[in-house]
Amino acid sequence: MVEHMKWWGWGQEGVAFHHEDKPNLAPFVMKVAGIDFDAPPVRVPELSELDVPASRAPEELRAAFVEALGAEHVHDDDLDRVVHTYGKSMRDLVRIRRGDFGRLPDLVVYPGTEAETEAALRIALEADAVLIPFGGGSNIVGSLEAPREETRPVVSLDVGRMRAVLSLDETAKTARIQAGALGPDLEEQLNARGWTIGHFPDSFKHSTLGGWIATRSSGMQSDRFGDIADITRAVRVVTPKGLVATAEVPVQSTGPSVREMVLGSEGRLGIITEATVQVHRLAEERVIQAYFFPDYASGLKAMHAIAASDASPSITRVSDANETQFTLATSKKGSTLGQLLNKGVQLYASKRKGMDLSQMCLSFIGFEGSATSVRRDKTLVGEIVKKHGGFGVGSGPGTLYDQKKFDTPYIRDFILDRGAYGDVSETSSSWTTLKSVHDNVVAAAEKAFAEVGVKGFIFCHLSHSYHSGACQYFTFAFQAPTDRDGLEVYDTVKGAIQQAFIDNGGTLSHHHAVGREHKRWIEQDISPAGAGIVGALFAGVDPGRNLNPGAIVD
Repeated sequence: MVEHMKWWGWGQEGVAFHHEDKPNLAPFVMKVAGIDFDAPPVRVPELSELDVPASRAPEELRAAFVEALGAEHVHDDDLDRVVHTYGKSMRDLVRIRRGDFGRLPDLVVYPGTEAETEAALRIALEADAVLIPFGGGSNIVGSLEAPREETRPVVSLDVGRMRAVLSLDETAKTARIQAGALGPDLEEQLNARGWTIGHFPDSFKHSTLGGWIATRSSGMQSDRFGDIADITRAVRVVTPKGLVATAEVPVQSTGPSVREMVLGSEGRLGIITEATVQVHRLAEERVIQAYFFPDYASGLKAMHAIAASDASPSITRVSDANETQFTLATSKKGSTLGQLLNKGVQLYASKRKGMDLSQMCLSFIGFEGSATSVRRDKTLVGEIVKKHGGFGVGSGPGTLYDQKKFDTPYIRDFILDRGAYGDVSETSSSWTTLKSVHDNVVAAAEKAFAEVGVKGFIFCHLSHSYHSGACQYFTFAFQAPTDRDGLEVYDTVKGAIQQAFIDNGGTLSHHHAVGREHKRWIEQDISPAGAGIVGALFAGVDPGRNLNPGAIVD
């Protein structure tokens, strides 16, 4: 009953990115990154062609899980174990396609209740096994793999059977939801009663409530609804010290927040089984407007002004010039987005507004609520956009963006099929440093491309605006060289981007978490003493290092 993504890539079987209906994309990508979209794809091997190491699970351990959960919920077949080996980072996909499985889980178990989850953890602890919680498997920072050198049995605990909305308190505007609920699961159940959680990360279709909490996720509409840390009001977590259940209250002053400790803990403290979250009535009206700014600096200033205004948009997003050009290149022939830079718009932008078309930046700003509040917010935002040299082009492009917002990860698989690497990194910083962070990160990436001798491309957009700053989300891609391991080149570029975050006043991650990919920067980000406190917390709760050892800190 639990559906998983492809073992070798993103999303469901039969769904993939295609560019044939986007005539400008292939030449654009070839020009900026040297990636040939028309090259024949590299064949992905069948799993049966790869050497999948056998399970090392002792028979008595398997028998204990079978007794507690039922034989149909304890798996040791090759496919299930491979699916639960990694997440979906670029490194994960490259390794798994090579047949480099690292330390495969020996068993995959599927508890259906909190009591069964407690039983599963108890069995793992008594056997001194490693247990790694698994939600949708969309993680891109290495939070799901066991250490390669691990000699103890490794168990992946999949919470996918626990996906119900248990209760809805319409007075308090909260809902109790099981941690294994995927985004579509919980929205379908809430929408049927007229409510929404309002949390829509890129991975929405393939990530779970528990995963969002474990990684401190953010959604595309966090300007209105908040990040998952704002949305989560209470948690229930099965830990080696017993069941942790925090109070379902709006705020409390009861020492260091246990709820906050669970947020972002990536399975190091236990298995999240359910959470109480804020929910909202479905909006009467919802619209996403598109705008153009003369350059990225103007767009950033406008987003800052909007954040400081009385307007309450659900989305504030502005792309830099590189991302704008990429977005326009992805438009289908004859589409609304494809017409944005027709002769009329170009003439208006260049002649009437004095814009340099190569520096123009596309922005999407979302509004939702009552018809009155939407109208008011659109007016306020429109005035701010105009003040910063921008102009609107209607809701057509925004509708298209809304329809395609979860499809971007498929592009990464498409270019990987053609020997190219693409990935994302995001950070947050203050409004004061936002532009310098952007410029210095782009410079660091371009320097890294030059050092490793590849033609690469990097672009960025601002999203998730806050009182004091915002998130910037960077995407980079390059054609892998044929004379070196592409992962070595990837490490150089990715490392340069992450270090530039830290060096310029940003954080190592805004919402993708730490995992194993980012933990070498953790002390620079939160200080050695801060990292020591986090490590001491994990050691105090899990002295045997049985829960996802190696994630976040060593």
